[in-house]
Amino acid sequence: MTPPTAVIFDVGRVLYRWDPRFLYERLIAEEATLDAFLRDVVTADWHFQHDAGRDFAHTSAELIALHPAHRTLIEAWAPRFLDTIPGPVEGMPALVDELHAAGVPLYAITNFSHEFWPPFRTREAAMFDRFCDIVVSGDEKLVKPDAAIYRLALDRFGLEAEQAAFIDDNEANVAGAAAMGLHALHFVDAPTLRVQLMELGLLQGLGRAESPADHAP
Repeated sequence: MTPPTAVIFDVGRVLYRWDPRFLYERLIAEEATLDAFLRDVVTADWHFQHDAGRDFAHTSAELIALHPAHRTLIEAWAPRFLDTIPGPVEGMPALVDELHAAGVPLYAITNFSHEFWPPFRTREAAMFDRFCDIVVSGDEKLVKPDAAIYRLALDRFGLEAEQAAFIDDNEANVAGAAAMGLHALHFVDAPTLRVQLMELGLLQGLGRAESPADHAP
């Protein structure tokens, strides 16, 4: 397989910590009540509609109709969405800095609401100004791991699949990227990713031309 020359990142839980709990633990004091609310009301399936391009006005109205007692908490989702993303994943800003300094083109494909992405992108301009382009699922109404979003991104980025390393924490998304021919890496943490990128020759150090076995007696 051809060595990659560019990196395509996922955003949530790869570059940045994300969890609705970060928001709602500020609003719900009792742990069991918080757990039930996250499990039964603002579920992953409900939020996935935003990633797929639906407007919060519609999804929230539907959810409030099902859970009228939680209206105030549901309505807090949109204006306080940035509270669900408290900061970067440990070690990732430095890794992005290193790739950028090495001249590696950086891109992203993110499952993210078209409404919530712009304020987040503005808040994190220091990170994302280094990226050549970012495909946002909510804008395209396509979501990972649908092959169509990878195809669209590669066309927009001007890349062949084998030219890019794709990094995601979701194994289904990784499998979808691998099926398209990308160098697909399952994200665990920054130190593990650093080694993987070195092995692909995208960072200096442990690259294709050299491994610890080369120096074994």
